[in-house]
Amino acid sequence: MAAAATASLKFLTVPAITKHTATVVFVHGLGDTGHGWQPVADMFKVDPALAHIKWVLPHSPVRPVKANMDIVMPSWFDIYSFGLDAEEDETAMLQSARLINQLITAEVDAGIEPSRIVLGGFSQGGTMSILTGLTGERKLAGIAVLSGWLPLRHKFKSMATQQAPTIPIFWGTGSADPLVKIQLGKDSTEFLVQQLGIPISKPGELKGLSFNVYDGMGHTTTPKELDELRAWIKKAIPGDSK
Repeated sequence: MAAAATASLKFLTVPAITKHTATVVFVHGLGDTGHGWQPVADMFKVDPALAHIKWVLPHSPVRPVKANMDIVMPSWFDIYSFGLDAEEDETAMLQSARLINQLITAEVDAGIEPSRIVLGGFSQGGTMSILTGLTGERKLAGIAVLSGWLPLRHKFKSMATQQAPTIPIFWGTGSADPLVKIQLGKDSTEFLVQQLGIPISKPGELKGLSFNVYDGMGHTTTPKELDELRAWIKKAIPGDSK
């Protein structure tokens, strides 16, 4: 696996097995690095229906995190507390969104259409994905949020682009998550539906927001969630059927 850098962001690349025709940019959570999600990328890429996908796994900058006693750790933004109306580190959020968007730009410049790029992440990374994906200039193939939340609630509607309601979203949350509580996930997705007009997905359809609650899951992921994410990615950026 190759490490590389775009501006100040370093990242890990997990290459496609077959011809590269789609990309997943997956953003890690607090205290982690892109290496933390490499096993998932390695597991997904051996599925023949996902062998055409390249994975880009960025590493966040390090910074003191108030919610963790100001310990310096990998973090896309400072966290003061958890909650939809909590004070937020808007400056760092927007800086990180610009850096993540540069990774998307690099893929587009290399010949991958935005409609063949999925942006996703876990926890903080999911929050960054929803911010970057719904306020960016490009209409992506989809956004995947695992145990994340909606940032900048009081201005998000004005920041979202006109194409935001048309971007498919996979949202997974745990019923037993002690950090990003299930109510925060529900409040976040209700905002997207009610304020942005994002439709709720119908069973078996890609369009809209698919909100998935995993019984007993804490602040982590599970095989069931990953299986459902895998199926969703297959619909969002399918391989060449020819």
